[in-house]
Amino acid sequence: MAGSGKKAEEVYRWLMAYIDENKFSGNLRLPSENALCRRLDVSRETVRCALDRIAREGLVCRVKGSGTYINKETALSRELGSGSAPMKIGLILQGQDTKANSELLKGIKSVLPAEQVDFRVFFTDNKFANERNCLQTVVHQNFSGFIIDGVKASLLNPNLDCYQEIYRRRIPVIFYNNYYKNLRYPRVIVNDKECADRLIGLLIERGHRLIAGIFVYDNYQSIEKFQGTAEAMQKREVEFQDDYIKWCVSNEAHDQSFARSIDRFLKGLPKYTAIVCCNYIIYRLVRRVLAEQGKRVPEDCSLVCFDYSGDDWEQEGITCSVHQGEKMGVLVATRLMTMIQRRDCDDKDYTYVMKPKIYEGTSIRTI
Repeated sequence: MAGSGKKAEEVYRWLMAYIDENKFSGNLRLPSENALCRRLDVSRETVRCALDRIAREGLVCRVKGSGTYINKETALSRELGSGSAPMKIGLILQGQDTKANSELLKGIKSVLPAEQVDFRVFFTDNKFANERNCLQTVVHQNFSGFIIDGVKASLLNPNLDCYQEIYRRRIPVIFYNNYYKNLRYPRVIVNDKECADRLIGLLIERGHRLIAGIFVYDNYQSIEKFQGTAEAMQKREVEFQDDYIKWCVSNEAHDQSFARSIDRFLKGLPKYTAIVCCNYIIYRLVRRVLAEQGKRVPEDCSLVCFDYSGDDWEQEGITCSVHQGEKMGVLVATRLMTMIQRRDCDDKDYTYVMKPKIYEGTSIRTI
């Protein structure tokens, strides 16, 4: 996998998790190459490199004019329990931000000893049905513990019965980013309200009063960011206007066509001087829309971004909270290992709230 080796390896892991997740279902068709390029933000060459590798391993077969399909018989022969390590740990993540996931994995793997831990990654694509299939599959596979990013965590989750079964079996679980409030499991999260207070405070200190924002309403993190944004404005006696907030669902935000909706939203505002982006994916879309509208940052519009997961925030000059994926990975893995050793399933001071890491770039104009 010369040239794009690292990214091809990430795509390969994503595909392997997709196969593990779907091998028990009727969905045996892999996403198209174009869909994989969009979803994972990689080139077609990288996708093909990963697909060639799993094809050589006999896990998929290509049907000309139809697509690539999971070879169910081969996939089922790779049972989850086939690893030789004495401990098996599962990571269940949304899988939509490959840059953030890569850093998280780096942190987790730095803690888990490879000779002792059979580490398995599963992707939900932020869908309840996928989460349910995943939990029902792995709960009977003798896992020692799970690290989980909750699905649409601000909504009522229909899979709580699965989590209750995991709890009944006394399997330790720790959440990161998104968690379910009505479960007793610990979590590692960023203090998003403090983060909002600092980012919005920087905008207001520079004279901004007409502040637009784009947030995700089925994501618990984003709800916290929105609440923090509103509170920061109210605390500084800046009028909060509902029409200046655009809401979307998680999957919509990860679709490139969402740029058209952002374009209409911004053109419909009478006037704005700054935009708050609730994550890195939305930030990239906003930059694209502003460029297409002929607007410059920060001369025509100032920007701030939560959870910037790219590694180029300084070159980008974006005022943001830097995504601390690797540190979060270390924190969740360390806590989970302690829970496993102590046979703890309840939150006994394992929850950790991280302080935001703020970078002040050049994306805010002084009015």
